[in-house]
Amino acid sequence: MDFRRDTVAELARRVREREVTAVDMVTHALAQIDQLNPLINAFVSVDADAALTAAGDIDQRIAAGQPVGPLAGVPMGVKDLEDAAGFITTFGSDLHTDDPPAPGDSAVVGLLKAAGAVVVGKTNTPEFGFKGVTDNVPFGATANPWDTRRSPGGSSGGSGAAIASGMVPLATGSDGGGSIRIPSSLCGLTGIKTSQGRVPLGGATPPGSGILSVKGPMARRIRDVALALDTCLVPDPTDVFGFPAPAEAWAPQLVGDLRPGRVAWSPDLGFARVDREVAAIVEAAVRALEAAGTEVVEAPPVFADNPTLDWFTIWTTQRRKAQGHLKGTPDWLRIDPALRDQIEYAERLTAVDLARAIDGAHLHNLALEAAFAATAAPLLLCPTVAGHAPVLGHLGTVDGEETVSWVEFTPVINLTRNPAGSVCAGFTADGLPVGLQVIGRQRDDLGVLRALAGIEDLLGIDRIAPVG
Repeated sequence: MDFRRDTVAELARRVREREVTAVDMVTHALAQIDQLNPLINAFVSVDADAALTAAGDIDQRIAAGQPVGPLAGVPMGVKDLEDAAGFITTFGSDLHTDDPPAPGDSAVVGLLKAAGAVVVGKTNTPEFGFKGVTDNVPFGATANPWDTRRSPGGSSGGSGAAIASGMVPLATGSDGGGSIRIPSSLCGLTGIKTSQGRVPLGGATPPGSGILSVKGPMARRIRDVALALDTCLVPDPTDVFGFPAPAEAWAPQLVGDLRPGRVAWSPDLGFARVDREVAAIVEAAVRALEAAGTEVVEAPPVFADNPTLDWFTIWTTQRRKAQGHLKGTPDWLRIDPALRDQIEYAERLTAVDLARAIDGAHLHNLALEAAFAATAAPLLLCPTVAGHAPVLGHLGTVDGEETVSWVEFTPVINLTRNPAGSVCAGFTADGLPVGLQVIGRQRDDLGVLRALAGIEDLLGIDRIAPVG
């Protein structure tokens, strides 16, 4: 088996039909982790015994003729910002490496396990998911399987790198400012941030990034993501923003020719500076879609001003709420210096600033809706990120210049709460994947999934990383 080439659906089918055991599949994942993790550092903890026991239980249920779920035996990594029973949830922070193991699973992990997935370990993340690259004090940097000198992005970079290298075919991610879409772009995956409320965020602890947060599964192909997503779309009474379940499962609807009929195209959303090479790669993918019959409409400037500051106000306020009380204690210096800067930035904000940022979410959505209306298109395309994948220990670059603005395109869609995904558009001259972002209208998650599948099918890009 090869997790880089076999689909999640096919892997689960082989287990259910007893062509291969779940124990064999998990054993393969553990061997891949043993071989590749020293190069990539995607996993920060692994429990082989627990994973093999869970896999054995699945095999026993199959032998007894019991149902095992659509993800039967599929090995899975869990991003280290959420709980998986028996594992310490470190949040990528030196403050939490000695915490007791989690007694239970997060809502998403529990649902995926109920569908048959087997947790093999926890994947790396920047401290509390605070940035678009994946490194931290306790575990170090995660490398990109396409070039181990570069970052896989963040904050779900451990999950993205684990999938791209073939350690596991499935992992969990979360997206408070692009944290599923950025590593999907940089690792050559197809991923989606669903509408906030689709995947449950309930439980005893409020979401770490407040109204910005989304959780969900990650995989190499969008149909595999949709298969896993269908098991997660369960209403949770403890999620105050939760949606009811869709009337029909999404994965079975990703069939046939799914190229969108009409899309809007914006190379910069009206405010971003985009690397010239990245812009050319993304536009070439859009033109290939156009040549295949999709009507492509040039969008007017979507946002008159950069909306990222409103996102940053909400984000940093959440970080101050969670860790600001540590200032002046010995633990303060254990926090990443860049995260301390964000917390101190939030100290200068007022309650009115936060209220205005939340108003900004409404106003930015109005601007986005105006663009959809002006173009009569149900989808808006733009680059996923504005620049090149960072060299480890550095920022990403736009036209050769390191800049925090290399990830300008994703945070605003967390503010507006629209569904949005990333699909591989091509590769840079140095062999790194580049993502095309597909943004849908409010709650049109299925439309985004179908478009991602259609573009993935049309471009047919071979996305097998050299390390794996």
